[in-house]
Amino acid sequence: MKHIQKRFILFALFAVVPFLMNAQTPAGNETDTIIITDDPLVQVPFRKVAQSDILGGVSVVDLEELTKKNYNTYSLDNMQGYIGGFTGNALWGMGDYLVLVDGIPRAANNVLPTEIEQITFLKSAAAVVLYGSRAAKGAILISTKRGKDTPLEINVRANTGFHVSKSNPSYLGSAQYMTLFNEARVNDGQSPLYSDEEIYHYASGSNPYRYPNVDFYSSDYLKSYYNRTDVSTEILGGNERAKFYTNIGYYRQGDVLDFGEAADNFTDRLNIRGNIDLKLNDFISAYINTNATFYNSRSANATDRDANDNITDNYWTYASIMRPNRVSPLIPLSFIDPNDQQSWNLVNGSENIIGGQYFLGGTQVDQTNVFADYYASGYSKWTSRQFQFDTGLDFDLKGITEGLKFHTQFAVDYATSYSTSYNNSYAVYAPSWYDYNGTDVIAGITKYNNDEKSGQQNVGGSTSNQTIAFSGYFTYDKTINAAHNLNAMLIASGYQITNSGQYHRTSSANAGLQLGYNYKKKYYADFSASLIHSAKLPEGNRQALSPTVSLGWKISEEDFMANSSVFDELSLNVSGSIVNSDLDIENFYMYEATYTQANGAWWGWYDGASERSTNSKRGGNDELDFVKRKEVSATLMASLWEKLLTVNTSFFINSTEGLLITPSTIFPNYFFTWWPEASFIPNVNFNNDKRVGFDFNVNVNKQVGEVDLSLGVSGIYYTTEATQRDENYEYDYQYREGLAIDGIWGLESAGLFQSAEEVASSPEQKFGGTVKPGDIKYVDQNADNIIDDKDQVYLGRAGWSGAPLTLGVNFTAKYKGFTFFALGTGNYGAYAMKNDAYHWVYGDRKYSEVVLDRWTEETKATATYPRLTTESGSNNFRNSDFWMYKTDRFNLAKVQITYDLPQSVIQNSLFENISMYVSGANLLTISKEKDILELEFDSAPQTRFFNIGLKATF
Repeated sequence: MKHIQKRFILFALFAVVPFLMNAQTPAGNETDTIIITDDPLVQVPFRKVAQSDILGGVSVVDLEELTKKNYNTYSLDNMQGYIGGFTGNALWGMGDYLVLVDGIPRAANNVLPTEIEQITFLKSAAAVVLYGSRAAKGAILISTKRGKDTPLEINVRANTGFHVSKSNPSYLGSAQYMTLFNEARVNDGQSPLYSDEEIYHYASGSNPYRYPNVDFYSSDYLKSYYNRTDVSTEILGGNERAKFYTNIGYYRQGDVLDFGEAADNFTDRLNIRGNIDLKLNDFISAYINTNATFYNSRSANATDRDANDNITDNYWTYASIMRPNRVSPLIPLSFIDPNDQQSWNLVNGSENIIGGQYFLGGTQVDQTNVFADYYASGYSKWTSRQFQFDTGLDFDLKGITEGLKFHTQFAVDYATSYSTSYNNSYAVYAPSWYDYNGTDVIAGITKYNNDEKSGQQNVGGSTSNQTIAFSGYFTYDKTINAAHNLNAMLIASGYQITNSGQYHRTSSANAGLQLGYNYKKKYYADFSASLIHSAKLPEGNRQALSPTVSLGWKISEEDFMANSSVFDELSLNVSGSIVNSDLDIENFYMYEATYTQANGAWWGWYDGASERSTNSKRGGNDELDFVKRKEVSATLMASLWEKLLTVNTSFFINSTEGLLITPSTIFPNYFFTWWPEASFIPNVNFNNDKRVGFDFNVNVNKQVGEVDLSLGVSGIYYTTEATQRDENYEYDYQYREGLAIDGIWGLESAGLFQSAEEVASSPEQKFGGTVKPGDIKYVDQNADNIIDDKDQVYLGRAGWSGAPLTLGVNFTAKYKGFTFFALGTGNYGAYAMKNDAYHWVYGDRKYSEVVLDRWTEETKATATYPRLTTESGSNNFRNSDFWMYKTDRFNLAKVQITYDLPQSVIQNSLFENISMYVSGANLLTISKEKDILELEFDSAPQTRFFNIGLKATF
C-alpha cells in the first residue's frame, strides 16, 4: 500500500507540472521574484541564510559564476584557491569531511561543475553540529542548479582538449642495468652474472629482438597526448507556480596507452539531471530532484586478477618492475629460418600474429607479460549506474503562527557497478637464436601455453550500494518591533548507506535544535545542539548531546562607525563547541571482549584426548564512549573602502579527545601474553590531538580605466600536536606526545661510510646484513654504541591532511568582451620520504636513474646514493632523513582566456550569448623537488590539459 501511495504522489506531482507551467499568476498575489543583491543567500545546514548573517567558520563559492571564467571537470577542483581553510583534502586539517549534494550524502565526483550552483564549506564545529556525528570533521554542501522564473532558456556548452604528459620515469637500459647489477653482485661478494660480450650485444642495439632493451615509456607504447571531449545542455525556465532545470551531459576521455587492445581504452559518462520546484498553493510547495549517471570504462585485460575478476596488475605496475632485458614483446617472423618447418608450423598455428609480422615473445619464466596481455588477452569493461532521487515538501504554517514552517526531505539513491570481460588465453614463443654467416637467425622455437578464445563473456566485481535519507524539521523566523529577529529550527534527520559485502550499514541519526537571535542585525547569539546516536558503542553510551554557542557583533553597525571612511562592514564572531562523533571508531563491537580457538594451545585431560584452548583476544569495555571535538573559534569579516578590499579570517583551536587505542601502559603487563598470544586489554578512549590555526580570504577589486581587476588570496596555516599518548619509552626524544600528529619518524643519517675502518670504529648498526663502505651511517642518539630502532627521532611533518601552509591565488582581468583568469595554489612546510620502489633499489628490482649517483670507490667523494646491492639492503632502505625531501610547491593550476561576442554581432540571431574560451590546467610546478613531485612510476603520468570551449545561450 505504501508503495502505491508513493507512486501516486510522484505521478501527481509530475502530472501537474505542465498545468502549473501554463497557469497564470492570480491577480493581486505577489510573485516569487529572486532579487540578486550584494548579500547572497548561502546554503547552510537545512536552510539558506544571508551571507552577512553567518556566524563564522563558513565559506562559499558561487560555482555558477566561477564557471563562466574557469571551466573545470571536477566539482572540488582547486577549491583551496578560492576559500581559506580547505587544504584540498581536509577542512581545518581534520580529514574525512562529509559531502552532501542537495542535502544527501553523495560522492563529489558524481556531480560536475556545470550542474552546480553553489558550494558551501562548513569548517567550524558550530557550523556542522546540526548534521550530527558524520559531519564532525567538516562538511561540504554542493547545491545543484534550479529553475528560474524566466522564459525558456537553453545553454549549450562544448569542450575538447588534450592531456599531455608532464614527465615519465627514467629507468636504465639493458646494458646499463646489466653492468650495474654485476657491480651490485661484486659488492655483495658474488661473481658477475652477465659477461662483457652479453652486455656489448645489448648495448649495440643491433638486434633488439635477441637482446631486448624495452622502454615502457617510448612512443611505441604511449601516446604523446590523448583527448577529452564533453558536451552539456541545460534547459531551464518556469514561472511563479513551477520551475524546472534539466542538465544533460556527456564526456569521453581516451587513454595514454597506444598498442593492442589498450589503444581503444576509454572512459565515458552520460548524466541526466532534473530538478523541479512547485508551488502547489499559498502554503505548500514541493520539489523533486532526480539524477541518472551512466559510467563506462573500457580497458585491455591483464592476466593477473583476483577472485572477483578485478585486475590486480596493469601496465604501470609492470613498467615499474619488469627489467628491460627480460623479454622481447614482439619478434618479427622474418628472423625465423625459412627451412625451420617445425618453428613455422608453431607460429602459423598462432591466432595472435600481430600486424601480420610479429609473434608474441616470452620465456619459460615469463609465460605471460603485459604486452602479450594487451595484444591477446582480450578486454574488459567496467560499468556503473547511479540513480538518485530526492523529494521534499515545505509547509508554511502561518495559519498557526506567523513565521512557522515545516519541511521534509526523503531520498533514495542506488548505485551498481560490475565488470564484463572476454578473457583469452594465449601462447608465447621463446626463440632459439643462432648466428648464420654473421646474421641472427631463429632456428627453433619453444611454445608456452595455448591460444584459447572461449567467446564467453565473464561478469564479475559486482557491487551495489543504496542510500536512504530522511529529514523533517520545523523552522521559525520572526521579527518583533523591527529590531528583535528570532529564528529557530527543530530537526530530526538520518540516513543509511548499504554497501554490498559489508554487513553493517553506514548510519547517521540525530535530532537537532537551533535557537538564534539578533538585535537589529547588530548583536547575534546562536545556540545549536545535536542529539546523536551510534550503534558502534555499548548500550547506555549510544546517545550524546553536542552543544555549540556562537556570538556575533557587527561592529560596522555601531554609531561610532557610522561615518567611517574606511570600513563598509566589520564583524566579529566567536563560538565554542563540543561535538561528539563515532567517525574515529573504526568498527562495530569494539567495546566487546573477543575470544577464539584459532590460535589456541593443544592440551588434554588424559592420554589420547586433545582439546584446544580458548584464548581471550581482547577485553570488554562497557564505558567506551564517543570521540569529542572540543573547539573555540573566532571569525573576523571586513569590507573596506567601498568593497575595494574584503577580508574573512578565522582562528581556531580544537582538541580531538578520546581517540580509541588498545593501551600498552595503563594495564598490568600480565594482561597480555605473547604465547599463546592472548590479551585481556580492552579498547579505551585515551589519545588526544590538538590543532591550532587560522585561515584567511582576502579579495581586492578595482577598476582601472576600462579594465576590471580582481585579486583573491586565500589560505590556511595550522599546527598539530599529540597532546596525550599511551607510551612508555626509555628516552625522552622517543615520545610522540607534544609533537605533530602527522610526524615522520626515522633515523638521523650522517652521510655514507667511506671506508671499512670507519665502519669498524662506528656504533654497530643492527638492521641485518653486513654494513660496508657505501652504506648509510646513522647517528647514535642514546650513545649506547648501537644503532637500532631506539635511535629513531622526529624528522618533520608529513601533512597527512594537508601541508601546514596552504595558499591560493586567483586573478581576473576583464576588458570589454575579454576575460583573463589565472589560478595558483601552493603547499608549504611538509615533508615526504623517497621510500618507494623507484628510489629504494635493491635485490633484483628494476634500476632507475637514481642509482647513477651511487657510491663506489671512484665516486665516494660525490656520491649521493648508497652502494648497490642484490641483497635486502635492510640497513639503507629504511626511513631516515637521508631519504626525506620537502614537498613545498607552487602550482600554476589554471589559465583561461574567455571572449564574449558583442550583442551587436548576435542580436539578430538565435543566440542570446556566445562565449569562446581557451584554457590550460596543471601548467607549471615551481619547486626544488619538481622532478619528484611530478613523477608517477606505478600509475599513469601526470598531465597538463589544454582545452578549447564554446558556450551558447538560446
